[in-house]
Amino acid sequence: MMRSRNPVFSREGSFTRDNQYAGFGTQTAAQPGQGAYGNPYAGTNPYAAGAQQPPLTDEQLVTMYNSPSAGPAQTGRMTMDDVVARTAMTLLTLVAFGAVAWFTLPVDNFGPAIGAALVAMVIGLVVSFKRSVNPGLILAYAALEGFFLGAISKAFEAILPGIAIQAVLGTSAVFAATLIAYKSGRIRVTPRYTRIGLTIAMGFVLLMLVNMVASLFGAEFGLRSGPLGIVVGLVGIALGAFFLTLDYAEIEEGIRQGAPEKEAWRAAFGLTLSLVWIYLEMLRLIAILRGDD
Repeated sequence: MMRSRNPVFSREGSFTRDNQYAGFGTQTAAQPGQGAYGNPYAGTNPYAAGAQQPPLTDEQLVTMYNSPSAGPAQTGRMTMDDVVARTAMTLLTLVAFGAVAWFTLPVDNFGPAIGAALVAMVIGLVVSFKRSVNPGLILAYAALEGFFLGAISKAFEAILPGIAIQAVLGTSAVFAATLIAYKSGRIRVTPRYTRIGLTIAMGFVLLMLVNMVASLFGAEFGLRSGPLGIVVGLVGIALGAFFLTLDYAEIEEGIRQGAPEKEAWRAAFGLTLSLVWIYLEMLRLIAILRGDD
């Protein structure tokens, strides 16, 4: 058992099971017959120490033998297929509203896009800290974030033709490489790995906030241009890949712990956040490499 490591899933725990967390940071002292980390089902476990159960009859044994094994539809637990399906829905919503902004919003009109980004940020915070899962809010976030990404991508495209598809391909490559590295065991999400990554991420975000405030007063530090901008862009993409590995680990843990099916939406939200981060950093990096600040 372990506490959630991804900031998206790190409120008091991570995926939930009914009204309790699925073992994420909610361990209790072990009771007789429970094991080292506690077993929330020990009270009804026929194999718990000291439990006395009547023997099964021949008819009951035959019925149990002939019954199909419990699957996701019967248990209501999250599966990898659920995560893939919900993530696909979320990303399709993001792309669809990105296309709306691309084809309807003028290049020189960022007002609606900035408004959409601000509302998406608020919704994202609500989703991140809300105990229960709300698919409507997650899809609303995807729609608004997609609208913003469509507008900013169109603006970059007007200056540097082809940059949008390059950023999409780069994001896809990072996603695929990170997934392969994680599944092959080349990347192991350990507590030390998580602590170091989150420390770097907090420092990165703080530095970007300081740079943004300074730029409002004409004292921009050059973190988004030149050689320093390239280094910052690479660090930003690496952090996005780091967040993806936390997403993968949390999804696997949620499935192992028997998280309910609705938690697949939370997993989709976490993956979408990470991919949006990578796409924006990729867009900025390519712009610098192609000679535009």
